[in-house]
Amino acid sequence: MATDRHRTATASGKTRFDDIYDQPDPRAYFRTLAPYEYEIPHHAQAVFRRTREQRSRTAGHEGPVTVLDVCCSYGINAALLNHDLTLADLYAHYTSAAIAALTPQELVACDKEFYAGRRRADATPMIGLDVAANATRYALDVGLLDEAYTEDLERCPPGPGLCRAVARAGLITVTGGTSYITHRTFDALLGCARTPVWVSAFALRTVPYRRIAATLAAHGLVTVTDFSRTYPQRLFTSEQERRDAVRQVILAGEDPTGHESEGRYYTRLYESRPRTG
Repeated sequence: MATDRHRTATASGKTRFDDIYDQPDPRAYFRTLAPYEYEIPHHAQAVFRRTREQRSRTAGHEGPVTVLDVCCSYGINAALLNHDLTLADLYAHYTSAAIAALTPQELVACDKEFYAGRRRADATPMIGLDVAANATRYALDVGLLDEAYTEDLERCPPGPGLCRAVARAGLITVTGGTSYITHRTFDALLGCARTPVWVSAFALRTVPYRRIAATLAAHGLVTVTDFSRTYPQRLFTSEQERRDAVRQVILAGEDPTGHESEGRYYTRLYESRPRTG
């Protein structure tokens, strides 16, 4: 269970679980988030697979689609995209007694085999971007990511290595990272793009996406969303977090009835594609 030691609030009132995002491995991450039913990677799994397949069929594309996962953490989206696994499988794996008994080094060795044995035939190259160096190192060590970059694009321009990586990417994915990054990160990434890049982003309804969509539009991408469709993210950690979320949703022009008012964060999916015609 999460304790007050894990929890701090952002300016918008959203709880930050800062001390679980940069551990040597994901065990604390899954143990802490399980009681709050964190589930957005589950919903993203089918969406990202479908979008990756659509991107691979676009005119002029050759070879597998390289995916850049922003705010990649421990490579969870990569695990679900490229392996025959569900988010429930990952919760069961990382919260089990057998896994809890391993040292971080033993877990890396175990997880190399765990993921290698479940690799899908349609697996594609994965690039990760996150400021959490320990988390991305784990994802690299167990084979979930092919490359990882720990750069803060909110503060600094991308380095040459990241720019070269983005230039190869055909799809950028995000699940929840828009709570921590802004249009500045997207502007920096799209400035490095050299092939038509698509963006699939799940964003909390408490966080307006308009500025990001405008930035993507400046790079030639048109953003669409289905306003009738929402995806649950997690339960609130407290009544205060619920009240803050309801307030933010109303300020964003949304109706919290039946969603945040009932005790859980919800997201929308924003899909951005190159402008045609």
